[in-house]
Amino acid sequence: MGIIIAVANQKGGVGKTTTAINLAASLAVAEKEVLLIDVDPQGNTTSGLQVDRENLSASLYDVLMGHKTLEDVVLKTELTDMDLVPARVDLVGAELELVQIPHRESLLKRAMQNAVERYDYLLLDCPPSLGLLTLNALTAAHSVLIPVQCEYYAMEGLQQLLRTIQRVRESYNPELKIEGILFTMFDGRTNLSQQVVREVRNYFKQQVFEVVVPRNVVLAEAPSHGRPVVLYSIDSAGAQAYLSLAKEVMAHAEKSAR
Repeated sequence: MGIIIAVANQKGGVGKTTTAINLAASLAVAEKEVLLIDVDPQGNTTSGLQVDRENLSASLYDVLMGHKTLEDVVLKTELTDMDLVPARVDLVGAELELVQIPHRESLLKRAMQNAVERYDYLLLDCPPSLGLLTLNALTAAHSVLIPVQCEYYAMEGLQQLLRTIQRVRESYNPELKIEGILFTMFDGRTNLSQQVVREVRNYFKQQVFEVVVPRNVVLAEAPSHGRPVVLYSIDSAGAQAYLSLAKEVMAHAEKSAR
């Protein structure tokens, strides 16, 4: 059975979509079967893989509304072992339209029942909010990967998300775990970046990934070319960081399976 990882942080601009795309691609390069699901109405994961959101015949919105199955909307990507469930702006309407539906928090989980048997890893790129779409992702997931930008308010946002994860455990998904906290946009030249890393590592200890994703121009360039960084510039510091992250994620999975 596949491992479902939600990439989540209610703060915007922390490298969440960059992490979802590039972790998925790095796992695929390691010959794992990966499904990347864009749960964000902004659709940046979708456009970041060179998919035209405006001309999609169907997306995750249609799945949540019951018009399509998840398998109906899966798209192939440039990587043989990586598929995509796209999103477009109409997904924002799902938050309102699904309010009256019973068990609305588990719609995504039910939609993924077949896919979880097909793929090794299923990554959910969550929106930068703690609304119904993120709740669906956290209810469906086995674990949460939390990208954290090395900035002043990092700890505050992290604590808020962890409280939300605890509430989801108590109400909907008692097995939900922390996959790990990932530092992103790290600039070793600044005292602030180094201080944030020290404080979070001291507080959360084993829940923090060893790898740190540096601030890297190639990571910013790759989406404009519609490619994961491992296909755009595999020798770059950004690509190497996400390949290392994939190794850590796979090691976690192997350890849990023992």
